[in-house]
Amino acid sequence: MGKQVQGVVGWAVDRMIRRSVRKAFHTVYWSDPPHDLMRPAILVVNHHGWHDGYLMYLAATKLGLPVVDWIQEYDAFPFFGAIGGMPFPADDPVRRTQTLRKTVRAMRQSNTSLILFAEGTLHRPDSLLPFGKSLEWVVSKVPGATVIPVAIRYEHSMHERPEAYVSFGKPVPFGDSLAFRTRLEVASLLDRLRVLSLLERDRLEVLFEGTKDVNERMDMRAIPLRRRTRD
Repeated sequence: MGKQVQGVVGWAVDRMIRRSVRKAFHTVYWSDPPHDLMRPAILVVNHHGWHDGYLMYLAATKLGLPVVDWIQEYDAFPFFGAIGGMPFPADDPVRRTQTLRKTVRAMRQSNTSLILFAEGTLHRPDSLLPFGKSLEWVVSKVPGATVIPVAIRYEHSMHERPEAYVSFGKPVPFGDSLAFRTRLEVASLLDRLRVLSLLERDRLEVLFEGTKDVNERMDMRAIPLRRRTRD
C-alpha cells in the first residue's frame, strides 16, 4: 500500500473498507488488470454502486498504484483523506478548485493517479450519464497522463451476497471528443463484463474474497452423523 495509507488513521480506514467489502460481497472479480500501467493515470469509472469507490481503492492498492479520489460528501467522513480522498463538494466551487490544483500538482510531481467518476453522481444502472468537463481539464493540465476506462458491474442472483466485477480497458488516445470517446469505451466494457460473467468466467481473476454463502460456510453434510443405535 505504501504512500496510499497515511498513519494510523489511514490504516484504520483501509481496514474498514476491507471489512465492508468482505461483508457485502460474495466475491469481487477483475478482468485485464493493467499491471504495467503508465503513470500517472486517470481511471475513468462508471458510478452505478455505493461501493464503487471502495472497489477502486482495492484495485489501486492491489496494483500498487498511488491514487487520489474526489469525494462529493467528503466532509461526512474526512478520514478518507488519510487514504487519498479529496473534498469535492457540489456547493463549494472554491474547495473544488483547490482540490483540482492539488490533484494536478500530485500528478505532475509524484505520478499520483486519479480515480475519476466522470458522470459526477451516483445513479442506478444501466445507463451512463454524460461525462463532465473534468476529464479533459485534467488532461490539459497533465498531458502525460494515461486515460484508462474502467467498468464496474454488480450481479445478485447466484449467491447470498452479490458479486462485483471490475474491468480495465485500453488507454484512450488524446484528441477531440475525449470525454465522449472514453464514455463509449466504458459502455463497451460494461457490455463485455456482462458476457464474461455469463460465458467466460474462467477469464476472470479474484480481486478480493468476500463472504461465502451460508451453505458454503456451514455445510452440515460434512459432519458425520452419530449412529443412533449401538452395534
